[in-house]
Amino acid sequence: MKPCGTSIFFFLLFLLVLLACPFAGAERLQLRDVWEGLRNLPTLDSRIFLHLRLPRVVLGLLAGGTLAMTGAALQVLFRNPLAEPWTLGMAGGASLGAFAARAFPVLWLAAGPFNTSQVSALVGAGGALMLVLFLARRTGGVGTPSLLLAGITIGIISGGAILVAGGFIAPWKLAEYHRWLLGGLGGADWRQVAALAVLALPGLVILQAQAGEYNPFGLGEEMAAGQGVDVARVRRLTLIGAGLASAAVAAVAGPIGFIGLLAPHAVRRFIGPDMRVVMLGSFFLGGALLAGCDTVGRVVASPHEIPVGALTALLGGPLFLLLLVRRNTQGTAASTAEGNHPVVES
Repeated sequence: MKPCGTSIFFFLLFLLVLLACPFAGAERLQLRDVWEGLRNLPTLDSRIFLHLRLPRVVLGLLAGGTLAMTGAALQVLFRNPLAEPWTLGMAGGASLGAFAARAFPVLWLAAGPFNTSQVSALVGAGGALMLVLFLARRTGGVGTPSLLLAGITIGIISGGAILVAGGFIAPWKLAEYHRWLLGGLGGADWRQVAALAVLALPGLVILQAQAGEYNPFGLGEEMAAGQGVDVARVRRLTLIGAGLASAAVAAVAGPIGFIGLLAPHAVRRFIGPDMRVVMLGSFFLGGALLAGCDTVGRVVASPHEIPVGALTALLGGPLFLLLLVRRNTQGTAASTAEGNHPVVES
């Protein structure tokens, strides 16, 4: 299939999830009742559709697309196929910041759909990424396994800090955050969708604007600079965009991992390495994956639900291990001897 045709397929999948998933759940909705309620007087089905199901699906589409596009950009920037917000510690740092603002009243301020959890999530994501880059450079460079080791370690430390902080919170209050800590879309409403969109979209625009500059990065920063790419500027804008996007998702949905790993690799396999189409394809597929997984978690465990973060971990964890084993078996000795690191591959 040609890249253009495949991109259209991912968009149609995204659209299909948007149209179909709001009708899936413990309460069966009738299309006719929903349509009549939207056109005339509200019905029970139309209220469930408009105020519960649809905002949750839209939030999943936007959050999943954001994580996937961010993962695609980070993998190329660091020339590491395992890089994504979770493995680089950004999601963990953002979640720690968001949890601190939610859990301690002295840190909580809100105005409309915005609150201090979003600001503290951005601070946490930026701080975690800066620490990961510092540790990676001290131990071999940002293209080496040290980057992932540092990122995963920072993520674990952030998770531990959240658990320690939870020990100082009343159990009844901590229960409110349990599903959020596992990564979930429960309780989604249009205010959360608005907050995510306002914070994430600028980051996504920044990342997409660099898409044409990412292609030369596959050959290394020196080769990219030789082709006229302002490497420092692209790196700086990418980190700003990735930080904004990751923090926005963590603030409303908690730490959701591996969507930024699953979607970009699948898209590259079908579309190819051209980042101008990979970025948009990753957004559509990542959104469809997250919203689809959330719907499955609601349906199979009805009347309860499985946190979507758990499902994405079950899907993405094996892929992470497979890519890690493949990366090691292919070997990096020759690349290291030449002073380079492997190009991002799927």
